[in-house]
Amino acid sequence: MTEQDDITDMKKCRTGRRWMAGLLLGLGILLAGCGDRQSTAEDIATPEDTQTDRIVVGFSQVGAESDWRSANTESMKSTFTKEAGYDLIFEDGQQKQANQIRAIRTFIQQEVDYIVLAPVTETGWDTVLREAKDAGIPVVIVDRKVDVEDDSLFTCFVGSDFELEGLKMSEWLNSFSISKGIAPEDIHIVNIQGNIGASAQIGRTRGLEQGAAKYGWDLLDQVSGEFTQAKGKEVMEAFLKKYDNINVVYCENDNEAFGAMEAIRAAGKRVGSNLAAGDIMILSFDGVSTESMDCVLKDEITCIGECNPLHGPRVEALIQILEEGRTPEKFSYVEEGLYAHDDTVTAVTVGDKTYRVRRVDDEIRNENAY
Repeated sequence: MTEQDDITDMKKCRTGRRWMAGLLLGLGILLAGCGDRQSTAEDIATPEDTQTDRIVVGFSQVGAESDWRSANTESMKSTFTKEAGYDLIFEDGQQKQANQIRAIRTFIQQEVDYIVLAPVTETGWDTVLREAKDAGIPVVIVDRKVDVEDDSLFTCFVGSDFELEGLKMSEWLNSFSISKGIAPEDIHIVNIQGNIGASAQIGRTRGLEQGAAKYGWDLLDQVSGEFTQAKGKEVMEAFLKKYDNINVVYCENDNEAFGAMEAIRAAGKRVGSNLAAGDIMILSFDGVSTESMDCVLKDEITCIGECNPLHGPRVEALIQILEEGRTPEKFSYVEEGLYAHDDTVTAVTVGDKTYRVRRVDDEIRNENAY
């Protein structure tokens, strides 16, 4: 059976579920008017009750660990509204895979039309995604990828290319250091990683490691900051006690960067891009809040790799393709660039493609406040 056959079968299942829901509701209204007792307000179906053609979407979100995640959740909620023809069932996984698996099984029991999953880690999804496929429910993976033996267990993916993000940041750091006359062996980096096993962590870590190997930087250490400000601060405090020559901190999201900044200042050191004067430079990813953009304006974060959280419209576009019985692209990636404090580097090239580096000003600050 081809993937198109799978999609056709799933569409038939969804159509059947909606038809049955309408039939049962109609029978309930008919029976309510056939008894000896008088119908009450509870027996009268409202327009909302009788509208069975809305598309039901079950969304299992990782949690609410960062500004990026909050913006991502809001994008989904503002897209999949009743006014737009959807019923959204939202479940917060609270950073636990067991919670997300339980939510998916609940969605299956509720016979939703689509399941959207932002997975906390890449592995461990084969069984529950098989259950969704057997139930005829398409699964759209968003933001982070899943590593499954059979790719037909999910319908499609939309999100960022995290390894490419890391490679772009590595190219930026190399160009910046060359412009400032800093030798590769004088770049001493610590990496505050994200949740270990998450796609963003895996990709951004790989991008840095490849850059360090390619250019000969001193990659001192890598420890997870769990994508949170509190843990980022804790990890940076430990790094500062362990190493006395750190001059670059590679944070795998902005919230970790905020925590690292706190720790650096508490230790009596300066954040900034003037490495020759003893600054510690912070690099980060996301760029979704006025706070992070303000940090770039002030050179508290020198460069941010863009990671766009507004996936709601992108997921809806994929669902509409499926509603039409067509096959979407298996993997859809978001086009992203970088934001920097100054014009030292205006573009970076990875492979055969060049990406713009935008110097942050008030206009960019405001337009990127998701």
